[in-house]
Amino acid sequence: MRGFLHFMQSIAPGADDLYILGDLFEYWAGDDDTADPFHCQIIGALHALSLTGTRISIMHGNRDLLMGQELAKLSGATLISDPTLINLHGTQTLLTHGDTLCTDDVAYQNYRAQVHDPVWQQDFLSQSLAERKAFIIKLRARSEQEKSLKDKDIMDVNLNAVADLLRRHAYPNIIHGHTHRLNRHLHTVDGHSCERWVLGDWHTTGNALRCDEEGCHWETITL
Repeated sequence: MRGFLHFMQSIAPGADDLYILGDLFEYWAGDDDTADPFHCQIIGALHALSLTGTRISIMHGNRDLLMGQELAKLSGATLISDPTLINLHGTQTLLTHGDTLCTDDVAYQNYRAQVHDPVWQQDFLSQSLAERKAFIIKLRARSEQEKSLKDKDIMDVNLNAVADLLRRHAYPNIIHGHTHRLNRHLHTVDGHSCERWVLGDWHTTGNALRCDEEGCHWETITL
């Protein structure tokens, strides 16, 4: 939290745009949970940044896919679709959470299809907040246990899926999260060279990708 607040107060102001590519929250049970003290701090920091003139765009992640318009309104942010293609200082760049690229993890992809189903979401949100939070906590515990048993390569992106995504969007650069494997990769697809930037987690050291007219580079945030 300290690192995030420092980033929002001391680093992000002055930027034209801030893009958050999912998993902003450990979990999000619904927009009726905005009064939670932790959530209030995050929302307050986003709103304060928006008042400085920085445009904030938030993409759903697998942990917070239920973020809705009420959260966006309180944060002064805009929810964007996954993927979103932008012109980043003259370079076509595709923003995505990244979980759709992890096609080798069949169990996860089946789960993803279920929770992204509008009928499932409507039924889930019809439950009480306490019921939803209890379900998510159990689900997160089971997910962590299952991940400990999976081959780590299975949980990374599939390179064929990356190539297919690049083809569908006319070979842009890609920025994504989800795998949290901080790195810059160079892909050559059909004779086109494309960069893929992977955002890291914030468990030990925070990080953000700063992009300007001279290109992109990592910004390290002390937690």
